[in-house]
Amino acid sequence: MMVFGIRGANAQDSYPQKPVRWIAPVLAGGAGDLIARSMAPKLTELWGQQVIIDNRVGGGGTLGMGIAARMAPDGYTIVLGVSSFVVMAPGIYPKLAYDTLKDFSPITQILAAPLVLLANNAFPAKSVTELISLAKAKPGLVSYGSPGNGSAAHLASELFRFMSGTQMLHVPYRGAPPVYTDLVAGQITLYMGTVPAALPLTKAGRLKALATTGLKRSRVYPNQPTVSESGLPGYDVTTWYGVLAPIGVPPPILNKIHADMMRVIRLPEVEERFANEGGDIVGSKPEAFSAFIALELGKWAKIAKAAGIKID
Repeated sequence: MMVFGIRGANAQDSYPQKPVRWIAPVLAGGAGDLIARSMAPKLTELWGQQVIIDNRVGGGGTLGMGIAARMAPDGYTIVLGVSSFVVMAPGIYPKLAYDTLKDFSPITQILAAPLVLLANNAFPAKSVTELISLAKAKPGLVSYGSPGNGSAAHLASELFRFMSGTQMLHVPYRGAPPVYTDLVAGQITLYMGTVPAALPLTKAGRLKALATTGLKRSRVYPNQPTVSESGLPGYDVTTWYGVLAPIGVPPPILNKIHADMMRVIRLPEVEERFANEGGDIVGSKPEAFSAFIALELGKWAKIAKAAGIKID
């Protein structure tokens, strides 16, 4: 029995008539992959056509985006967009195989989750204000880790550094696990971590959370202030996930995909899985998502340029 009742409330709409390929430029089992795999079975049930997740990993997510950009604009290929390679990568990689604004039609922003500003337990600062004071008093002494040059954590930390007027040492790693290892051991001072990865470490008292990075408080860390309310008004960094299609998909099909995705992300079981990622469901309209992407592109391009971040 279908959870949606009668499939295809708009009976006159013939889309889709064959399986839909959902390119996910992320590792299987990660947060972005979980989002796509939470929605795909529900869309399959709603459409009566298989929605196939196609993980295309490489280039920090840029490989899959490049593949999606070259697909036929017929609605039978969609792509999972993540902030790091939709709006951050264009300011970092000078030779991308895609142009975010020219090659894609945004469908919806699904989920937005803040990062958590973490510190090792030996670091004396207990707040963002104290952190900034210590960093200014001893320029270069405070260090921050990242999973690699150009990563979301790297750019988020650079934005923090610019807005606070501090000098901090960037220590890049190859992936997040070694960052957490060295942070817990006190080898580095700070890290902008994701909520699911940070939560067990802060609950166990192995790390301390100083703040979260969105404009509003995280429901997972309700007692932690945001960076914005802790001395850096307007500081706003979220890791977000959305859906895009190759440019040129007919508007009726884009609207159909958007409408049906809105139905799926509001299902209680899907909302519950998304809540475990520590984020908030957005469900924006295509026009709003397009405007948001344009703003984000400009924001992160400025940060990348100011920090001198380029990856060949």
